Amino acid sequence: MPSSHSATVTALAVAIGFKDGFEGSVFAVAMVFACVVMYDAFGVRLHAGRQAEVLNQIVYELPAEHPLADTRPLRELLGHTPTQVIAGAMLGCVTAIVARILSLL
Repeated sequence: MPSSHSATVTALAVAIGFKDGFEGSVFAVAMVFACVVMYDAFGVRLHAGRQAEVLNQIVYELPAEHPLADTRPLRELLGHTPTQVIAGAMLGCVTAIVARILSLL
């Protein structure tokens, strides 16, 4: 499934580019924001999800009398794969382009 975060920030950046120009500083800020969000989606959050998998496995293997044996499992599906992030960015570009075309009609 495409990353909705990537789609949103990419659509925002492209829409700003159409409105204020792709050479402006506002577009540059929007692109930096989009890059940070996309990096977080597939970098930091994906690795946090993988760490959660390992921690859940460790807790699962604890003896029943261990104080942490009853803890609720951590969420493992936190991030996106690079393919999902790219698909979200492409969806965001298409969405912004369609919105631009519709606004010109």
